[in-house]
Formats: sequence, C-alpha cells, structure tokens
Amino acid sequence: MTFRPFSPRQRQSLRWWCDPKLMAYDAIICDGAVRSGKTLSMSIGFVLWALARHPGGSFAICGKTITSIERNVVTPLLPVLRQAGFGIREQRARHLLEVSACGRNCRFYLFGGKDEGSAALIQGMTLDGVLFDEVVLMPRSFVEQAIARCSGADAKLWFNCNPEHPYHWFYREWICKAQEKRALYLHFTMDDNPSLSESVKARYRRMYGGVFYDRFILGKWTVTEGVVYPMFDREQMVVTELPEHFERYVISCDYGTVNPTSMGLWGLCDGVWYRIREYYYAARREGISRTDEEHYAGLVALAGGLPIDCVVVDPSAASFIACILSHRQFRVCKADNDVLTGIRQVSDVLMQGRLRFHVSCEDILREFTEYCWKENSPGDTPRKEHDHAMDDMRYFVTTAMHRTPEMQFAALSIRRTGGEM
Repeated sequence: MTFRPFSPRQRQSLRWWCDPKLMAYDAIICDGAVRSGKTLSMSIGFVLWALARHPGGSFAICGKTITSIERNVVTPLLPVLRQAGFGIREQRARHLLEVSACGRNCRFYLFGGKDEGSAALIQGMTLDGVLFDEVVLMPRSFVEQAIARCSGADAKLWFNCNPEHPYHWFYREWICKAQEKRALYLHFTMDDNPSLSESVKARYRRMYGGVFYDRFILGKWTVTEGVVYPMFDREQMVVTELPEHFERYVISCDYGTVNPTSMGLWGLCDGVWYRIREYYYAARREGISRTDEEHYAGLVALAGGLPIDCVVVDPSAASFIACILSHRQFRVCKADNDVLTGIRQVSDVLMQGRLRFHVSCEDILREFTEYCWKENSPGDTPRKEHDHAMDDMRYFVTTAMHRTPEMQFAALSIRRTGGEM
C-alpha cells in the first residue's frame, strides 16, 4: 500500500496527543465531508497513542455495527500497521485485535452500537480510550456508556462523523460544547484528503443534492426544509417513450387500507430503472376501501404477465403479504424501512441518473412536488402526507437496487419457490 503525504489537517488529527499545544485536550472530534480522510488518519493516531501512552491497556473501537467497523476502520488500518512493522493478532470470534510494537502491546475490542440495547454490551469494562467511528449513527445511551468505561488516567475519546441535522444530540452536547468538554474540534473537507484527484472530487459533488450535498460535500450541520427531493428534474427524468426490452422487472408496494395503496412496476435497461406504470388506489378519494384480494387483482394487472423478480412490500403489511404468498405467483421481499437512509439512497440514484419515470405515472410525479420535510421539526422528519408513491419508490431503491451480494444469492436460490425473503 502506498500513501501520499498526509495533509496538515490529517497530521493534526493523527498527532494531536503528542503536540505540546494540544495534548491537554481530553477528546478530539473530526467531522466534515465524506471521503475527507479523517477516519484513516484518526484510527492510525488512535493506535499510536494507545501503544505510546497505555502499553498493556484495553481500548474500544465502536461503530454502528461490527460489519461497519471492519469495513470503515479495520480493513483500511491493518495493512498500514503491518507495512509499518506492527504485529497484529486478530481474534474475530471475540471481536478483538491485539497490536504490538517495540515490546508494547494493546487490546482493541470492537463494538457495534446499533440500538439502545447495545449499551449493555460494553457495560462493566474498564477502558483507557474509545474511538467512535460515525458517532452520530449510534444511540446516545451507548456512547455515554462507553465514555463512562474510560476511567483510566489520561484516557482520551476520539470521535468522527459526517454531519446530520443541528438538533442532533452529539452536535449540541459535544460540538457546540467542545471547549467546555476540553475537546479538540477539527473540520474536514475533501481537499484535506490528498489521495483524491480533482476528477474524483467532482464525481462526488455530482452524486449528492439538496441537504445531502450540504452535509456530505460541504460538511455542514444543516436543517432539512422544502421538498424532500429537490434534485428531481421533470425534463430530465420523465420519459414519453420506454425501451423496447428490459432485463429485469420488480414491483414495489406501499400498502394502505384507509390510506392509499401505491404500487410501481420497474424495469431495468442498460443500468437505468424505469417506472413503467403504476397502481394507485386512494380509499378516501374513491369513497370505498378495497380488500386484500382486490389489491392483489390490481397487482396482477400491473404485472401484466411479465416475469417479475419479486414484489417489494412494506414489512408491516402482514395481511397483504400473506395474500400474495397464498396465490404462489409472486415472490415477496420485505422492504428495508429505514426512512432517512432510504431517502438518502433515493437522492443518490436520482442524482446519478439511475431512475426514470414514464409520463403516465401521474401519482408519483405529483408526489415529487408535494413530499416535504416537516417544518420546525427537531430532526429530519418528512411529513406523513403525499408519501405513498414516495414510499413504494423508497422500498424499491433500498431493497431492490441496494441489495448486498448475500441478498442477491438468496434471491436466486429461492426464485423458483415462490417464497418470501
């Protein structure tokens, strides 16, 4: 592995603990743009500090999940340490790394803080320091429990994150109070990563729009306001003619009884997914509700005899899922229903030009102009109105377009069974 020299900001995040002007700080906070190089420089500095100041000590590296820590921190870090002559012993079953150099060694435990119950995982330990990777994605209870474990002398805390909304507890309690908490605050931009070329930085700028551009590219803690998808461009994204042939078909569904039921038929052609046609039934508007069997008849009509890979459905729609499976015609995939992650992923694929909409899909085109963020909300909260086609599109993007290889393998293995995944 080869490196370009670290930027001044990276060197500061790596060496602050041994800088006479900065070593009195109890913590460091690095936030800012994606791909700004903050995670690697900070994680190298964390290991160097641990070995230099706390030989024989125990430390924690925390992320939202063990998988995310291994991907974001461990996988980039270990080749650097090995190339520099450090000894590494991995105990994957125990989620433990043992690092040694110059006759010194330290233990680094990996913890995932995905929900409120995660605090119990770290409770009772005694630590000399903690590195929190993407701290804004972890619940406050987990972070504060991990901080409470750092009872050793000269223990230090290391935080990094991309910005969220300015009502987030970490922004208010740590970034706004950095001086009070004796925390060194460093803000990163993509220009602080010398390994990024200008063309790569330009590509990242094209990938994001709206509030996500402000946060992930400019590194700002900004509020959400206005329409949720300001990057939607009717002239560029709405088509009057469809390709003659599609490689795959998927149907997405947001099910409602009193609220509308929205379903979209999607076809893949040359890396672009087209919303070919849709089914949208609003019980209040029509004055009568439909049964699950009547909605199923609408699903069959929407499919039109095409070979549908799967029907992606909100996991809370238990009765409709059961109805679909009882007919043994379509395979069901339960949708990933993380709203904010889904909105970000939809924003990404819109910016990348990977979604198109036929002009006949009037309800989703209408909702693009009406789906807005809730005003004066302490966080990122879209209004629960004009969101039914928006939800079925989000389910499609998060579940069909962002499948992991494991999900794809599972889908292929049960495709002929007509089962549920």
